[in-house]
Amino acid sequence: MSQHVNENLLGAENIERQPQRRGARFTLNGALWALQGLFGFFFAGSGFGKVLLYDGALYAAAPRAVAWYAAVPQPLIVFIGVCEVLGGVGLILPAMTGVKPKLTPLAAAGLTLTMILAAGFHIMRGEYALVPANILLGGVSAYIAVGRWKLRPVAPATITTSGVLKSLAVLGALALLGFAPTWYTMTHAAF
Repeated sequence: MSQHVNENLLGAENIERQPQRRGARFTLNGALWALQGLFGFFFAGSGFGKVLLYDGALYAAAPRAVAWYAAVPQPLIVFIGVCEVLGGVGLILPAMTGVKPKLTPLAAAGLTLTMILAAGFHIMRGEYALVPANILLGGVSAYIAVGRWKLRPVAPATITTSGVLKSLAVLGALALLGFAPTWYTMTHAAF
């Protein structure tokens, strides 16, 4: 009997000593980071387009591209845009740098609320085709909020040179990949 137990123990040791497979594996933290990056860029870019509507000429032309803009006062559209830009940046930078990382789930919660309000607005106007996008964006934002608040919070850290450089790189990428194309399209193309 003891020989059988020893063989089982040796077998268990051999299993433990086998090298673990390297490669991509799905983790909650990895999923949250992917969603934060993707949706952070989306919200910041989308919000920047709304911020640009502070210009009267762009605001006057905007309803030809997006019908609901005609039903919303210009200052409210710009305010929504500012909230989306700050929320998008808030999904990425606080968690990435570790400086005030609790701002990330708060930004996600704010974006969730924005999408709930947008869905209600579109339902009231009978624009049912726009509601699934609001539900998707709000649902992912809620997932990020819960994930970063309770499931996989990011630990606070001190400001470091590498953290500042990473932040500047993200902001630069956001400006080049999100803000610049939006600005160019809205100011140089006919709506």
